[in-house]
Amino acid sequence: MTAPGPTPDRGAPPDPATGRLVVVGASLAGLRAVESARKAGFAGSITLVGAEEHLPYDRPPLSKAHLGAGSGSEPAAPHLREEAHLREELGVELLLGRPATALDTAARVVHVGGREVAYDAVVLATGSTARRLPGTDHLDGVHPLRTLDDARAVRRALEARARTVVVGAGFIGSEVASAARGRGLDVTVVEAQPTPLARAVGAELGAHVAAIHERHGTRLLTGVGVASVEGDGSGRVERVVLDDGTVRPADLVVVGIGVVPATGWLEGSGLRLDDGVVCDETLWAGAPGVWAAGDVVRWPNATMGETQRLENWTGAADQGAAAARNALDPAAAAAYATVPFFWSDWYDVRIQMIGSPVADEVLVVDGDPTAAGRWVALYRRGDRLIGALAVDAPAEIMKYRAQVMRGGSWDDALAHAAARRERAAGRAAGPAS
Repeated sequence: MTAPGPTPDRGAPPDPATGRLVVVGASLAGLRAVESARKAGFAGSITLVGAEEHLPYDRPPLSKAHLGAGSGSEPAAPHLREEAHLREELGVELLLGRPATALDTAARVVHVGGREVAYDAVVLATGSTARRLPGTDHLDGVHPLRTLDDARAVRRALEARARTVVVGAGFIGSEVASAARGRGLDVTVVEAQPTPLARAVGAELGAHVAAIHERHGTRLLTGVGVASVEGDGSGRVERVVLDDGTVRPADLVVVGIGVVPATGWLEGSGLRLDDGVVCDETLWAGAPGVWAAGDVVRWPNATMGETQRLENWTGAADQGAAAARNALDPAAAAAYATVPFFWSDWYDVRIQMIGSPVADEVLVVDGDPTAAGRWVALYRRGDRLIGALAVDAPAEIMKYRAQVMRGGSWDDALAHAAARRERAAGRAAGPAS
């Protein structure tokens, strides 16, 4: 019999009346941490630190509705809560527009510029930052799409009828291309990999999803990288030169080549940093009183049997709440496990994915991915359903998520798919004459 390992020193709980909770990152995960703490009855002080000047806002609309054609007026910022609610109802001290610069886990202090913010428990929710194309910082018209300010700049360019080149055919880049085409603009998507979205949904299905671009008149160039981005004499972007010699004129270049977890400020903190803040199954970051949530966390997800770092809305919201609950009661900290879920809207198509694309087999169980219209594919690992991808089939995807959550078998998933096809066939046939 193996002896149990030592109990980790996650720290003492903050006093529920006078304790100090600091949340670093005015993000969705950070907001959910604040709300969860108050919901749990924590009456001590809460400080929310944010690098941006904006109140916590919703990111999915930035590459979706925010960029779409409308009346021409700029949409309202998609704030998740108003300032009065945060300050007066939740009793939060807001330190916005002031990024955290260091974490001293021995002194239990977060450095925010020249100020030291003491904590009894801290939740790290600094998210991630967009990768940039080297050598483009001096050019106007080259943007990532990660922040509200990024989205506003891209929207202004689209409204000016910019010739648009999107670098990266992932979900964010594809949503930008969709918005540009929705305005009737000429847009080219450049993807260095031979198959877009191979890491997100697998190589075979990535090709089928990418074909949606071509059906909507978007030029997609794969297996080719960017050699240089060049500007005119005024410092304004003018063209993108690809490594095969192709030149694409551009007034707007949107860079969607992924993100990196925002951990630079944690160098020297003693925390383990490896593609994020490495946490245990409870989202504890390895130092007393330090927890983490959202894009910045890499943790063992027992439900999926993988160590993961999630970059999606659902994960950020759920992790923020879980990290705060555990921070307030570390002796009873509960493991956080989930089935990842994300969605993306391209043109008039909704793409949804649950689970993991790391599979032994991928099988299309409904519809035809080579044609327009709905289709569903399932992912098998061993004898278990491990993931599902749905295109324009929103009613189906959450049923498969529930199956993965409870460890459902591959055979049960196939039986569910067969029953669904039979019901659909019956409805199409209509009543017997």
